[in-house]
Amino acid sequence: MSGHSKWATIKRKKAKVDAQRGKIFTKLIREILTAAREGGGDQENNARLRTAVQTARENNMPYENIERAIKRGTGELDGVSYEAANFEGYAPGGIAILVTTLTDNRNRTSSEIRHLFTRHGGHMTEPNSVSYMFEKKGVIVVEGTQASEDKLYEIALDNGADDVRVESGTYEIVCAPEAFESLRMKLQEAKIAYQMAELSLYPKTAVKLDRDAAIKVLKLVSSLEDLDDVQHVAGNFDISDEILKTIDGELG
Repeated sequence: MSGHSKWATIKRKKAKVDAQRGKIFTKLIREILTAAREGGGDQENNARLRTAVQTARENNMPYENIERAIKRGTGELDGVSYEAANFEGYAPGGIAILVTTLTDNRNRTSSEIRHLFTRHGGHMTEPNSVSYMFEKKGVIVVEGTQASEDKLYEIALDNGADDVRVESGTYEIVCAPEAFESLRMKLQEAKIAYQMAELSLYPKTAVKLDRDAAIKVLKLVSSLEDLDDVQHVAGNFDISDEILKTIDGELG
């Protein structure tokens, strides 16, 4: 299981307070609005919107919020227009970081991200300097208690999964973007709950971090994720479960 998937799963478990939920809703609304603007408001004919709405529902976003975001995207209601912008850089220890954003002010977002890189001992780089280290993938994380190994492998491999990785009783299913939605639906039909399901930039190779390096990298990643404009932060790091457990309290 990749280091970033472990971290993302921990973040979701902790994201139960209203303030954190509000941040999640902000990011999801931007994704729904942008998907509707670019592909229309019909979920049947807009796979990106369909995925965004499903993710919003899984995060308990009220139905009226979802509908309002779709209408703002299609122009039925007034709303802010967001553009996609990626920012690249290195965290301490040479860890490649790729930040995906939806922003209404690219200069502001760039300045905020640059400040955080510098503050946490990293630095921003030119476009395409680290993006080649990542590829877009669907990633679904399932606790081993939710299904037998045979059942999970059967569903995953019969529905387009590229790989199933097992670590500490947790399964990480990796698939091509075009297989993501159908694979997620098949798990739901089989009543197999998942901890995380997202389309994200997945590192082609990963660098193992010791405890000190892990703290530095995760402080940068966490601070970037807290920005409203940031939709996703990808990093090519790998952190053991043992280290993650010992540093959890030092990342606030």
